[in-house]
Amino acid sequence: MLDRRPVRYPVVAMRRARVAAALLLCVALAGCALHWPWRHRKAPAPQPVAVLSIEPRTPQDGASAAQITQFWDRNTLLLDLRALHGEGEVTLRPDAARGWPIRLELRVQPGAIAQLEAVGSARVVFEVPASGKTLLLHLAPDVYERGTPAIIIRWSAAADSAH
Repeated sequence: MLDRRPVRYPVVAMRRARVAAALLLCVALAGCALHWPWRHRKAPAPQPVAVLSIEPRTPQDGASAAQITQFWDRNTLLLDLRALHGEGEVTLRPDAARGWPIRLELRVQPGAIAQLEAVGSARVVFEVPASGKTLLLHLAPDVYERGTPAIIIRWSAAADSAH
């Protein structure tokens, strides 16, 4: 006589397949947890560079010139002038072999100075507000055209100061 009871093998195989799929899914999710977009490290702080020589006009300006830092932001040289206050003047000169960078930007702190002037092959005057967030001023390329030997940067605490 034949045993006519149903065979349970497909049920066992289905359970094993579900367990295997659940384990595979857990392993895949654990691997993805290492690469979540918000888990990326922050970019390191930019390192100071010395692309342009900064020469003070007077000994009093020497302390201010020492506080001006230079950073690369892609192909833009950023001069950080946030430490400047009062009045002063410095001269920027490029390295003879490199020349001027493609772009120049000046970062200033409102309230510390009221006016910033850049004189090279052209003259540009920036009015700095008395309060607010840090400003990033873009220096026009015609101020430092090829062949321009130097750029004079002057700052003053009074907006109506005659340079």
